[in-house]
Amino acid sequence: MKRTMSLLFAVIFVSVAQHAMAQKAEDAIKYRQGVFRVIGWNFGSMAAMAKGKKPYNAEEFARSAEIVAFMSKLPLEGFTPGSETGDTKAKPEIWLEMDDFKAKLEKMQQEVTALAKVAQTGNFDASKDQLGEAGQACKACHDKFRNK
Repeated sequence: MKRTMSLLFAVIFVSVAQHAMAQKAEDAIKYRQGVFRVIGWNFGSMAAMAKGKKPYNAEEFARSAEIVAFMSKLPLEGFTPGSETGDTKAKPEIWLEMDDFKAKLEKMQQEVTALAKVAQTGNFDASKDQLGEAGQACKACHDKFRNK
């Protein structure tokens, strides 16, 4: 009887632990997707201005750049072990090459921080150039670590 109860508790514990890990992985995926969605929304607004598809508004551009710079500091905590599978575009290479992933993320953070500073000046041409640099930093990571 004791053995049966111990086995039953072990099975329940493992099931609960697996469910909790799955929930945490799903939460991590949703978290990082949310962060990237906010970054993309704001990047899109700046890109539209840079391409002339939307009138340039220095205040709006600077605000979007600030938001992107802030949000760029958040995604890493969403790349937890176990969150490499599921409803995600993240390639498994992220977890195999975490140092390279972090380096690319840091480069993006530097470029979007520079973008936020340049955007504060209201200089459209300089902001547009730095937006291109920031976009290239984002693309470097997407090219290697994101599925289409």
